[in-house]
Amino acid sequence: MKHRIFRPLAIVLLLTALAAAQDVASFEKRITVKHLPNGLTLLICERPEAPVFSFFTLVDAGSAQDPMRQTGLAHMFEHMAFKGTDKIGTTDYAAEKPALEKVETAYAAYIRERDKEVGRDEAKLKELEKAWKDAIVAADKYVVPNQFGKIVEQSGGQDLNASTDYDETDYHYSLPSNRLELWAYLESDRFLHPVMREFYKERNVVIEERRLRTDSNPIGRLLEQFDAAAFEAHPYHRPTIGWMSDLNTFSASDAKKFFDTYYVPANIVVAVAGDVKAARVMPVLEKYFDRLPASHKPDETTTTEPPQNSERKVTLMEQSQPLYLEGYHRPDYKSKDDAVYDAITDLMSEGRTSRLYRALVRDKKIASFSAGFSGLPGTKYPHLFAFYAFPLPGHTTQEVADAIHVEIDRLKKEDISDDELKMIKTRSKANLIRSLGDNEGLATQLATYQTRYGDWRELFRSVDRIDKVTKADIRRVANETFNDTNRTVGVIETSKGAAQGDEQGSRHQGSPDDGGAE
Repeated sequence: MKHRIFRPLAIVLLLTALAAAQDVASFEKRITVKHLPNGLTLLICERPEAPVFSFFTLVDAGSAQDPMRQTGLAHMFEHMAFKGTDKIGTTDYAAEKPALEKVETAYAAYIRERDKEVGRDEAKLKELEKAWKDAIVAADKYVVPNQFGKIVEQSGGQDLNASTDYDETDYHYSLPSNRLELWAYLESDRFLHPVMREFYKERNVVIEERRLRTDSNPIGRLLEQFDAAAFEAHPYHRPTIGWMSDLNTFSASDAKKFFDTYYVPANIVVAVAGDVKAARVMPVLEKYFDRLPASHKPDETTTTEPPQNSERKVTLMEQSQPLYLEGYHRPDYKSKDDAVYDAITDLMSEGRTSRLYRALVRDKKIASFSAGFSGLPGTKYPHLFAFYAFPLPGHTTQEVADAIHVEIDRLKKEDISDDELKMIKTRSKANLIRSLGDNEGLATQLATYQTRYGDWRELFRSVDRIDKVTKADIRRVANETFNDTNRTVGVIETSKGAAQGDEQGSRHQGSPDDGGAE
């Protein structure tokens, strides 16, 4: 029994030691940043705790950069990045290349006839469609399926994955340290020699993904229409997965053009964290990543969303559990008040002591879950601070809306307590420590902050900024932001005749933020 007496003390000592090891000064000794002549940024963090490393490649382009009539293209290229190169994924690239070119020529002819508004020849259209599909079959003869992923897995790779959201696209996995040069070759080569093989097969996969995540998912349908209502001008009104008509139209040639525009070294940050020595591995990374041809960082200027001057509302009648969601426009992540919004998120949503959980779930017992957060649907551009709740059976979306508004009014009229402010600041430090607890989380954070601020140290300065937030800041920002005319509301109401099993089966206990695509 004696060891249990000292366990709380041991935990405190451990957290103290972790905190000391997670400050900016300790990381400066272990992090090396290199800006290559071609514009790509490399970041290495030495962490020799186990003979493995993780990486995070961040491409500063997401679905907000999708061209008109080509929504979903950023996500589509993410899929293509796993299809190999001119050396991986093919039995004979010299023969495959002209075969792929024939696919594109045939597809262009098919689309020209298909999209004619006047004078479309249905017989000719069928012939052109057959020619296109025959060309695909001919090109597929040279494909070695999934060879890129198999090489990674056979070399001990873990968690091979990628994702696309509104702001960016990322690639990541982990490997044993003695496979670092193999990784550097693979990661650089798929951006040096990408091949749009199996494009239309993979496009069908994305179409099914859309049907699953959006068309057949009440929350997915609500979010798509909610974003479209909240953002009239900015590209955030377009879905990351893409509109169905665009998914059925864009081509492999379009994907290559997107790649050529946005996958340039100046738009890429690669972070490596784990059992690596910068003095030894940086030359290896330079050798491979400096092969990428230099190009100017693309213009990512977007249309500015005009101020909202009236409440907007989207209501869906579904055979599913009801949901209430509302969002308020706020500035982007570079705002001087970004830390204040983070503090409000913590106050309203962090754990069972948060205001929304206590009010709606514990005390009033009208919701199964409720929270508030920034970042809907992204953070790079001005976006939304959102609140949501899932009403319990017997309670309505209007009840949870009213309860949420009571808590918002408290923010606007009353200072939060000293204890609440102290807990917000304490948790921000604890959350930072947790986010750096493994190589993957560390590489992710370092690449993200290096991309967004041009300096990974901003990761630690973000905690300092929260530490400077005052009670008056929280009241001021709440009054500036949470106003009726700045609000967009999204509601799922349970339609009559919904089966009880459907209602219970669709119960959701997390954030409705599902803008990303994998």
